[in-house]
Amino acid sequence: MKKHLIYKTDNWNMMTVEVKGRTLTLREISDQWGEECHIFVSRPEMMNWVNQRFLTTNYVGNEEEYNQIMTAFKDI
Repeated sequence: MKKHLIYKTDNWNMMTVEVKGRTLTLREISDQWGEECHIFVSRPEMMNWVNQRFLTTNYVGNEEEYNQIMTAFKDI
């Protein structure tokens, strides 16, 4: 199993992806919503979710953070 850290602001706001063979388990932990877990069977399926979850319109004025998040996902 290989674990990738996408972002981490503190102990409550983070996102990780665990890769086990072809299965990708994404865990999103936030102080507002708790923990959400998403399981993907392929990288294209995960990237489709990523593109819907992280919209460029939500990062206007903070494009650098958006680019870092997208690069972290693409490196998986």
